[in-house]
Amino acid sequence: MLESRIIEIDGTFLGTVILEADRQTRRFYATHDSVRAFHNHTLKGHDDVALQVARLYRRAHASARMAATGK
Repeated sequence: MLESRIIEIDGTFLGTVILEADRQTRRFYATHDSVRAFHNHTLKGHDDVALQVARLYRRAHASARMAATGK
């Protein structure tokens, strides 16, 4: 691992984006259940993983809120 970046949304730690040895590939290490689908997901772009993880988390969080309120 050469470097890493924490992914946190609204105070919730979702995981870490890790720069691989080729200095191009980034791998996501998921720590939150709502984004487990992206665990070990790799992409070449800089923020692609972070944006996709944030989208998945927000969608799961909104669904949970709707289920809790019955709407």
